[in-house]
Amino acid sequence: MTQHTAIPNPGLGTFRLEGDTLKRAVTTALELGYRHIDTAQMYGNEAEVGQAIAESRVPRDEIFLTTKVWHDRLTPDALKQSVDESLAKLGTDHVDLLLIHWPSPDDEVPMRDYLTALREVQKAGKTRHIGVSNFTRAQIDQAVDILGEGVLLTNQVEVHPFLQNRALVEHCKRHDITVTAFMPLAVGKVMEDETLKRIADHHDATPAQVTLAWLQALEIVTFPSSTKAEHLKSNLEALTITLSDDELYEIATLERGERIANPGFAPDWD
Repeated sequence: MTQHTAIPNPGLGTFRLEGDTLKRAVTTALELGYRHIDTAQMYGNEAEVGQAIAESRVPRDEIFLTTKVWHDRLTPDALKQSVDESLAKLGTDHVDLLLIHWPSPDDEVPMRDYLTALREVQKAGKTRHIGVSNFTRAQIDQAVDILGEGVLLTNQVEVHPFLQNRALVEHCKRHDITVTAFMPLAVGKVMEDETLKRIADHHDATPAQVTLAWLQALEIVTFPSSTKAEHLKSNLEALTITLSDDELYEIATLERGERIANPGFAPDWD
């Protein structure tokens, strides 16, 4: 199994989902055939995600479950405590992927400290894979220096047609690190783009489906968030669409450096 095939595609993102709405989304996604659920300590919904998985007819060992440690809990002891809390809320003894949600702002906690703790959590059997999120090219290099090649499964970053992050994507590939894309639909903006609409019409599809097919062509795993069964279904169907080289080129021209997730504690993007 290559690194790339280790993460089922697409997944279900759960950011901003909560309560019964979240549980219904997870239940429906699993029924439709999704096998990858993405959550985080910071989302405040791990307990509901865990309940939905427990109540589903899909065995836990068939589900690829991701959670993340927030940037205010990166000292080794706090990181390990965060993971134990997440596992308790999720009602499982391990996750499949554990991520550092954001690098430590201004390197307040040295990267070596928190990545070493992350690796120790993995060796303790609390996660099958480890990875990072929102790491720059320079930070990926630093992380690989600390942990060695082949240890980090993924770097989860913002990628959509208007922020294609090409240099970072290529950099991760060189290190055999899968890129997983959050906000793949640019919070709905892809639906209004004329180029994507035209390509979608040609395939009898939606701009959202074209965007997901484009990410798949780039070997980028993604997990759009949706609560509607028809959207969850169409996201799965998107992966049957094959875009032509010309269409991929047209989508490449949509890059405009439009970064949506850029909080004050974000790293210096390279």
